[in-house]
Amino acid sequence: MARYGKVYNSLPIKYKKMEEYEYEELLDRALKQLSSTMIFESRFIVPEIKVFIEGKTTIFDNFDAICNYINREAEHVMKFMLNELGTAGKIEGSRAIFQGHFSKDEVARQIQRYMDEYVLCWECKKPDTHFMKMDRIWVLKCDACGAIRPIMKRMGGKIKKRSTGY
Repeated sequence: MARYGKVYNSLPIKYKKMEEYEYEELLDRALKQLSSTMIFESRFIVPEIKVFIEGKTTIFDNFDAICNYINREAEHVMKFMLNELGTAGKIEGSRAIFQGHFSKDEVARQIQRYMDEYVLCWECKKPDTHFMKMDRIWVLKCDACGAIRPIMKRMGGKIKKRSTGY
């Protein structure tokens, strides 16, 4: 038995009771109401990395822009990059300069690793996170879902293990 909703242009709109809908029908209806951008697109796309080699150094030209986009301090990102690439370097203005030759793909891979470890939430995969200290331990807190996880200390590309005291 159907009931009637609001009347528009003198024609009643027919509604079913919730029990009369099939699960697939409700799911299709909900998906149609979502915008296509909410379903298929990620709102977090890192700008293209600009890297070039000059002499014996590699210059990461838009380093500052990337750090601002991922909402992290340039010094923290630089320390991670230097450890992962196994080289020396410095920040000069809005650029990062590394000693040695590194391809754009190598630099992009390290930025992605940094984001996986220090930016994206492990639960909901959203970038809305920040660092905070809880009882002497640095944690990554997600503003979107509220998840909290500890941040591991790293040494030269490997996770530092706690000493057992032996």
